[in-house]
Amino acid sequence: MSQKEEAYRKGNGNNHLPYHQKLTLGQKAADTITTFGGSWFFIGLLFLYIALWAGANSWLLAHKALDPYPYILLNLILSMLAAIQGPIILMSQKRVEERDRIQAKYDYQVNRKAEREIQELQRELKHTQMLIKSLRK
Repeated sequence: MSQKEEAYRKGNGNNHLPYHQKLTLGQKAADTITTFGGSWFFIGLLFLYIALWAGANSWLLAHKALDPYPYILLNLILSMLAAIQGPIILMSQKRVEERDRIQAKYDYQVNRKAEREIQELQRELKHTQMLIKSLRK
């Protein structure tokens, strides 16, 4: 058993294995693509690409456009982009969801421990108050 697994089993701090496990090349790629594909920079680049495509093909329409007005080729490219990005984004979200689930479970355990400690302090306080009352008599 590795030290990380041992620390996880002992419950020392926030040593969750999913936070410390090594990501595969595919997982790293999914995170990178998701980060880039979900950014305003990507949206801006995509908007610029579509505008240039439509502008170039509209200007070339007088000559011999590569992709005339309904822009079927552009539609195909955007559909393929969506088909590829969709599953990649879902893979990344699934891993984030697993980390969030483990964090919520850890937070629940910490809250339960704090609640038990507060209850113990209340019992001790009540006992102390009873002792003070008995000394006053």
